[in-house]
Amino acid sequence: MKIDSEIRGDVLLLTLGDPRVDAAVAMVFKERVRTLIQGFDGRVMIDMSRVEFLDSSGLGALVAVMKLLDNDRRLELAGCGPIVRKVLTLTRMDSVFVLHDAPPAGSDLDAA
Repeated sequence: MKIDSEIRGDVLLLTLGDPRVDAAVAMVFKERVRTLIQGFDGRVMIDMSRVEFLDSSGLGALVAVMKLLDNDRRLELAGCGPIVRKVLTLTRMDSVFVLHDAPPAGSDLDAA
C-alpha cells in the first residue's frame, strides 16, 4: 500500500495512494502507519480522498491506528468520499474520528 507522509507544523499528513482499504491491505496499512507515526506526538491526519472503498477490516485498521495514538489525540480523516463517509456514519465511527471535508492546503496545516 502506498502512503505518502509529510510533516507540517504539528500535523503528520498521511496520503493514501490506493483506492481500497480492505482485508487485502489492512495489516500492511496498519503496520506502515505504525512505522510512520512512531515517535510523532502531534496531530495525525489521513487523506482518504483517493479511497473509494472501505470494508470492516479497513475500518478496524483505522481504529487500531487511533489506538496507537495517545489518549488525548484523535485520528483525523480528510477527504472521505461518499462511500467511505457512509461506512463511517453507519458504524457511528464518524463521532470517533475527527472528519474534515478535504485535506488542508499546506498553509492551512501550518495554521491549524
